[in-house]
Amino acid sequence: MTGFWLALDTATGSASVAAGRPPRAESGAQVQGTRRHAAEIIRLVDFVLGRLGITPRDLEGIVLGDGPGSFTGLRVGWAAAKGLAQEAGLELVAIPSLMAAAAGAALKVGPEPVAACFDALRGQVYGAVYAFHPDRVATLVPPAVFTIAQLEAVAPARPRLAVGDGAVRYAADIKHWTGTDPVPPENLPPGATLLLSLLRRDGAARALADPDAAEPVYGRPAEAQAKWEARHGRPLPDSSRSGG
Repeated sequence: MTGFWLALDTATGSASVAAGRPPRAESGAQVQGTRRHAAEIIRLVDFVLGRLGITPRDLEGIVLGDGPGSFTGLRVGWAAAKGLAQEAGLELVAIPSLMAAAAGAALKVGPEPVAACFDALRGQVYGAVYAFHPDRVATLVPPAVFTIAQLEAVAPARPRLAVGDGAVRYAADIKHWTGTDPVPPENLPPGATLLLSLLRRDGAARALADPDAAEPVYGRPAEAQAKWEARHGRPLPDSSRSGG
């Protein structure tokens, strides 16, 4: 075994890919713009692996950003990972993309809570709160759709920091809650790099026992799905995993 893992995170407007021996990323790349994910993700994988002189068959597994986030972005990343895993016989695991974002600020605050907020539009965020320890991650509020006020109400402790584009969008509410300005995404390491850093910590990853059937945590249905269900008055067939 080489010990190499590949990480992909496509939950937000920045798609990132990294490879290395966890917790260290030894090669990485990213691209901005959700609409570019489909065109660029395999090219990024080839580039990242090529810099290390390895192929997918040299990997032990793939770790994916679990969302919530962009419906289209997540589907692109997960489809690419499933294809690579099936072809090369690789293990697949998933870590919440919000956890990865929060981990990017954890070095500044130690085990104090960190909130992560991705913009979910409609006055809401995909939000979660975590506390990071050297060998484990404690999920204080699991990922869900909230207003900032709702997230504050359910959090068992006041976060030391909040990160993500949702935190930036509602900066005044975040500062009132945490006492600190939010940390924008561009000030964080790439999501894929952070996924590798978390892979070996207890409480971070979920194994995908049936990769073909596994789905990410979208947070809420895609607009097309929501309109179909409203028009027909019933759930879209086989869509039970895509809501949240």
